Amino acid sequence: MLANAIYDATDALRDFDFRGQIRSAAVSVMNNVAEGFERRTDADFAHFLDVAKGSAGEVRSMLYLAEDRRFVASDIAARLRTDFVALSKGIAQLAKYLRRKAPGKSA
Repeated sequence: MLANAIYDATDALRDFDFRGQIRSAAVSVMNNVAEGFERRTDADFAHFLDVAKGSAGEVRSMLYLAEDRRFVASDIAARLRTDFVALSKGIAQLAKYLRRKAPGKSA
């Protein structure tokens, strides 16, 4: 799970604000997918997927800073960014599918 990978990569980090923010963004991805899934309509689900995708982008952005600040090794940051790009693409595809279905139909 990618949230666990972020936790592992930031375990020794002493910049607690940064650590908390990147961890929160990583958890937000999975929580927004879960919350959207529990909503009553495909449109609601798609909206929460958009929020989840935004959080994945936030994690990627923060990984660039983490690498620049030497909080996370370059190879680990690059691998995690690649993983979060793949996740973002999957989330976008699911949201697109849901938007193509009949409006208001339950997921």
